[in-house]
Amino acid sequence: MRLDAHQHFWTLARGDYGWLTADLEVLYRDYGPEDLTPMLKAAGIEGTVLVQAAPTVAETEFMLGLTDRNSFIKGVVGWVDFESPGAPDEIGRLAQHPALVGLRPMIQDIADPDWMLRGDLAPAFAALIGQNLTFDALVLPHHLSNLRRLLERYPQMRVVIDHGAKPRIADGDFRDWATDMAALDRDTSALCKLSGLVTEAAVGWTVDDLKPYVAHLLDTFGAERLIWGSDWPVCTLASSYERWLEATDILLADLDRAAQSAILGGNATRAYRLRE
Repeated sequence: MRLDAHQHFWTLARGDYGWLTADLEVLYRDYGPEDLTPMLKAAGIEGTVLVQAAPTVAETEFMLGLTDRNSFIKGVVGWVDFESPGAPDEIGRLAQHPALVGLRPMIQDIADPDWMLRGDLAPAFAALIGQNLTFDALVLPHHLSNLRRLLERYPQMRVVIDHGAKPRIADGDFRDWATDMAALDRDTSALCKLSGLVTEAAVGWTVDDLKPYVAHLLDTFGAERLIWGSDWPVCTLASSYERWLEATDILLADLDRAAQSAILGGNATRAYRLRE
């Protein structure tokens, strides 16, 4: 089964997407299943993982409700306030829905770079692990050393790094990111999403701009620990859905069919325990 393991839906009237402002233009409208379904069918993609875009439990409940009406959504990565004393109970409640497969604090937007290592978050991490959920790490390159420490603290936690940790492709920054990602591959069992790279590249990006970063992820995490996603509709800031698919085909062309199938679906099924 070919999967898109990272996509979003939102309804502006919900009012909890603080980052989603009119200056983002193409993103500043409602996006729902009816918008994505034709593209999935054209691409032969059979299912998706729907990922949170607002730091509210209400949005997570909204997404879980969508899975009840749209069978192509195979799982939801939601949000819970990890700082709240009630986080373990909230995680337990949400996990009663079979579509909840993971949680994602919006670490990239948190001012404190050491936030993820705070001791008062331990009950939330314990609850996530206890409910057999996956932790989506929405991090930037400067978070990677702390992420490695977090994973050493919770070696049993299943972790997926979003968007290759958002390397600064447009600026040509590579060495430090590459070193830190290699350390995460070596020292942890984390998986990594092959997604979100086009919005980190310069305007007018080409496949050649992405190649060094994708090649490094393939050399480190390998085909058995990479997961493909579109990051739609955020990707439309830099690319159509179809163009990212075409770039993916080129970037993975040297892999055999089994390796491509793992990246394009099999690894996501395993990482998120996705329902059929």
